[in-house]
Amino acid sequence: MARKIVIKKHHKIGAGVIVGLTVVILILAFMVNHYWSPILAKKVRSVVLESSDSLYRADFSSAELHIIRGQIIFYDITLTPDTAVYNRRVKQHLAPNNLVSLHVKRLILDHIHPFSLYFKHKLNIGQIILSAPELDVSYQVNHTKDTVIKDHRTVWQKMSKSLRSIHIGQIFLNDVQLRYKDYSGNKVAISELKEMNLSASDLLIDSATQTDKSRLLYCKDIVTELTNYKGISPSGLYSYKINHLKLSTLTSQVNIEGLRLAPINKDKFFDKTNKDRFDVYLDSVQLNRFDYLGYHKYRTISTSCLFIKKGSFSLFNNPNKLNKPGIDKIKSFPQVALSQLTTDIRIDTLLLQHLNVAYSEYNNKSYQTGTISFNNTHGHFLNVTNNKAALLKNNICTAQLNTLFLNKGGFNVSFIFDLTAKDPAYSYKGSLGAMNLEDVNTATMPFAMVKITGGTLKHLDFDIHANSTINKGKLTLLYNNLKVKLLAPDTNMDGFKGKLIESLYANIFILKHDNPDRDGQTPRSFSINYVRPKDSPFFKTVWNTLLVGIKPSAGLDDKTIQATKAQLTEHQLNKQNRLKKRAERKLRRAEKKQQKELERAQKKGN
Repeated sequence: MARKIVIKKHHKIGAGVIVGLTVVILILAFMVNHYWSPILAKKVRSVVLESSDSLYRADFSSAELHIIRGQIIFYDITLTPDTAVYNRRVKQHLAPNNLVSLHVKRLILDHIHPFSLYFKHKLNIGQIILSAPELDVSYQVNHTKDTVIKDHRTVWQKMSKSLRSIHIGQIFLNDVQLRYKDYSGNKVAISELKEMNLSASDLLIDSATQTDKSRLLYCKDIVTELTNYKGISPSGLYSYKINHLKLSTLTSQVNIEGLRLAPINKDKFFDKTNKDRFDVYLDSVQLNRFDYLGYHKYRTISTSCLFIKKGSFSLFNNPNKLNKPGIDKIKSFPQVALSQLTTDIRIDTLLLQHLNVAYSEYNNKSYQTGTISFNNTHGHFLNVTNNKAALLKNNICTAQLNTLFLNKGGFNVSFIFDLTAKDPAYSYKGSLGAMNLEDVNTATMPFAMVKITGGTLKHLDFDIHANSTINKGKLTLLYNNLKVKLLAPDTNMDGFKGKLIESLYANIFILKHDNPDRDGQTPRSFSINYVRPKDSPFFKTVWNTLLVGIKPSAGLDDKTIQATKAQLTEHQLNKQNRLKKRAERKLRRAEKKQQKELERAQKKGN
């Protein structure tokens, strides 16, 4: 009995001690929380102010310190720029290109060490979580390279009077609402993101990491993930979408899935602009060794390798230019288009895999749209750049492409572009393998109003040197049993009708059905000298240059065609004259016969 009483007393004493300790801890927690909040607020404000050279100010409405959990919760946090300081730096040419403002309703700091902060001046946090932060970023070009700043101190040197070090294990920004304004163009481009997550690991600012170039913004790794990003181009002509984007600064790699650029309204596109129409879909895009910091500061794109896998690229030549032949389409040339981009680009290697490319054009003579396609394209471009420093070292861009022409014939071509020539010089050479010539009708019928009814291509090779004015080179086309049918537009049937006599005449008297004409003979090769019309864009120029060599290979050169037309016209005129004379003879015979009959009738009457 006495033992039970003793046990009960021990239990009561133990319970009392626990309750007492709990009360003491709660009181201490309240006192510490009340004491630490203003100290912490003061530290945060001073660190932000000093590290940003008074450009940014940080504030929050209140903070809670939970000692047991090692947690601090901030409420209504704001990070705002001081516009007076910013405008002053703009005048001094020292303002950053990016200006940021941030609002977070709640910020959680886990696994903190307040005593280390107070006694050792070291801010050590295990994890920071920002839920649904609202981030506004504006971009304006104040400088294109790092400006000379009088204060060369690092961030650690600037904050060292207040803090010896800052270490944060992980930072999470979930469901970020980002509003981005770009003032670098003629119009303000505004983008809004609602499905973006950012995370950073091992942020460390101290004397050892202040000059560590392996870290970005003092973090070992920053990962950005973006889902379902949509928008409208500044011109209002295109919509764009990215299904998923991921950037890792540790690997310096960007991965994009499902990139789409499409005209908003295809039917009315050419009513609104004289520019050509593009439609792009890329299944996978990867940038290796991507300079994220350069892009963040100056919107420059620098990468060792841009890898595009699976997708399509189509170009529709604007028919409105036919009404304005004086407009020079030189901007469609790759090196010219690259040089006129406002974005600084430096791509060491551009790799393509499983890409379908198509060029379409409406022909006002045939009233039809023709398309040339290059399917399952593989290849690479080297030294794609408009960066001035890079061009001083190497001003040549080369390309090697392998594809299927009209998804039938194996086609390979190599390009060399001079990226600095005033009159954009380039050259290209390649070959096309065996294919059925009737498969080319999707291009020859709408473009040339010629239908190939028979024939086999054995081999085509070409070597062209060109600039914006003239294309010169050599072409050899080997084929057998070529037969054609000449066409005319049939507006009633929205198609074509055959020219029977002209086709028969062409196949008998004009067309060269084989090259070489006989086995063992030397094949015919043709020199090309094509003067580019100003309104001819790049793809059309390349196509027409090759046609200049292909047509005479088949006996369809302009001189022969004109001479044949003249002969055919003379033949038709002679035929018409013969028919006319025959009709006149018949008429005279009929008149004579009628006169004789009239004379007989008069004699009988007498």
